Amino acid sequence: MGKTTDAKQNFERLLDRMQPMVEQALKRYAWPSTSAPARLVEAMNYSLKAGGKRLRPMLVFAACEAVGGDISEAMPVAAAFELVHTYSLIHDDLPAMDDDDLRRGMPTCHKAFDEATAILAGDAMNTYAFQAILEGVSDPVKAGAAALELARAAGLEGMVGGQMADLESEGAAADIERLRYIHAHKTGALITAAVVCGGIVGGADGAVLSRLRRYGQQVGLAFQVVDDILDETATAEQLGKSPGKDSAANKMTYPRVMGLEAATKHAHELVESALAELKGLAKAEALGVIAAYFVARTH
Repeated sequence: MGKTTDAKQNFERLLDRMQPMVEQALKRYAWPSTSAPARLVEAMNYSLKAGGKRLRPMLVFAACEAVGGDISEAMPVAAAFELVHTYSLIHDDLPAMDDDDLRRGMPTCHKAFDEATAILAGDAMNTYAFQAILEGVSDPVKAGAAALELARAAGLEGMVGGQMADLESEGAAADIERLRYIHAHKTGALITAAVVCGGIVGGADGAVLSRLRRYGQQVGLAFQVVDDILDETATAEQLGKSPGKDSAANKMTYPRVMGLEAATKHAHELVESALAELKGLAKAEALGVIAAYFVARTH
């Protein structure tokens, strides 16, 4: 209980330090001015400003910091990751996908607006993310590398592929290897890429980037294992969305495959492995705090 409390308190302190940086990045790099139709922009702003912890941009900043990089160079990349993440939530909530009415305690985008507007808002945010990186990162080599990393993580070989595998798994027999594939791609890929991209813009060499990638893979999987557990155990008030959706859809989850106790143990083991990758990095405290929080969170 003490470790859990410490992890949450440390994370709250990190939020206090980093969330203003994230909001500054979004204000500067998320369509500061546009002539696009007002309803579309309103829907995009509605979803982007709905709250959330901004974990992925925080990971970008934390990784850049860990390798001694310039945080200002990471800002467009941090913004880009929040845009891609938010677009994915808009689309996940659609009736054709998870059919959710609540997100972060508020009506989902298609409920607040309409389905067509929600689809277009997601599309626009996804593409604008790459515009933010390619226009905002001053070093063209780093910009290209970060954009490629994000593209791989968000698309066919990452989040989108994982989402399709997740849809196909509904009602399927328990299969731990398939479950790992789903989580490593649907959720883990974007988390991993956020860490790697922070290292890229921070000027990390290949060996350090490999360590950051392994850290990201472990914490990304741990995050989703805990997400599965919370879907079984948390309330709508704690989650800010409807709980039990995975069970109702008969989706493959870690508690379903392993049981709650074994799934919880697995999440802690993943985080321990992730923390081991940070040894020797002089400024990796923030990455350590985020990893510890991933298994201590309740929402």
